[in-house]
Amino acid sequence: MATDTRAQASRLSAVLREGERVMPLELFFDLVFVLALTQCTSLMSHDPTWSGLVQGVLVLGVLWWSWTGYAWLTSVVDPEEGAVRIAMFAAMAAFLIVAICVPEAFDSLALEFALAYGAVRAAHIALFVLASREDPALRSSVTGLGISTAIGVGLLAGASALDGLAQGALWGVALGLDMAGPYFFGSEGWKLVPGHFAERHALIVIIALGESIVAIGLGAAAQLSVGIVAAAVLGIALAAALWWIYFDVVALVSRGRLVRAEEGRKRNELARDSYSYLHFPMVAGIVLVALGLKKTLADVDDSLETVTAFALLGGIASYLLGHVAFRLRNVHTLNRQRLALALVMFALLPLAVEIPALAILAIVNALLWLMITYETISYGEARERVRHGAG
Repeated sequence: MATDTRAQASRLSAVLREGERVMPLELFFDLVFVLALTQCTSLMSHDPTWSGLVQGVLVLGVLWWSWTGYAWLTSVVDPEEGAVRIAMFAAMAAFLIVAICVPEAFDSLALEFALAYGAVRAAHIALFVLASREDPALRSSVTGLGISTAIGVGLLAGASALDGLAQGALWGVALGLDMAGPYFFGSEGWKLVPGHFAERHALIVIIALGESIVAIGLGAAAQLSVGIVAAAVLGIALAAALWWIYFDVVALVSRGRLVRAEEGRKRNELARDSYSYLHFPMVAGIVLVALGLKKTLADVDDSLETVTAFALLGGIASYLLGHVAFRLRNVHTLNRQRLALALVMFALLPLAVEIPALAILAIVNALLWLMITYETISYGEARERVRHGAG
């Protein structure tokens, strides 16, 4: 009888993570996030106005904050053991409903979106409570997160009864308060496996880049011409440039910094700032670029409309500015060439609405690859040491 009781307790408890390897269930969970990203792009594509763009970014922010919460969770517990596995499946189902609601999140499915999102976050908090059963410091942090989560979900539900500017403003307040929760309630009690946490976010960047490639295919709409072929090749070159900017050196250096950081508050705040917060403008930038690529492939000979031109150029700028802030937080130095190129992207907006979309796509590719070439040469031996594990 005692043995049966212990076995049941084990099944109902959470097993703490030991290894750094990202597990298959975590990648399986990310599949619903892939759909959510695609839905965000569709929302903005079907309403290519400033209002539609803001709505898309707000929805993406809510989705991002829920995803990064699960990244923290699975860096504490083993997602494939005990009751956690079943709870993760349930969270996936709720997240899928959230993704389905995205195109109408500000309209006919606003309340359904808020309720499904609440279910995703409730499962997250419940699993953290399970994991913190014997850790008072973690339990205190989880309680604070639960409070900010409840406020955020409640405001989203309230926003479903509004429309227009008031609805968007309440969404902004909900997202801001929810994301600010870790600042309000402290960071001392959180736990994470640094190598796993860094890899988890690197993989989500890959997923976002995959969305940009999907956008190329959707934009082509099963048609093929010389212009579409050129735009597709340039689109892949742009996605490759964004990949290089992150994975050539940045991902390796930031992972090392997180691993070497002092365990406890210092490491937790570095993870919170560098990954939970500063990866958002990178991922948002990639999603905006995906929108620009989709519209470019739809009509390569015409110039982009102002909003979609801003999505393409502003998306690249957001990605680069995210990197500037990321480096500043991690190594306390300023990447001047990436900052300068981000400003150039904004300066190109008047040109982008006058010349063919294919031409502006070629220009931004040339600028990005020139910067990559400069950095590759100028980093020289330091880059080789980082990439080959000697530094």
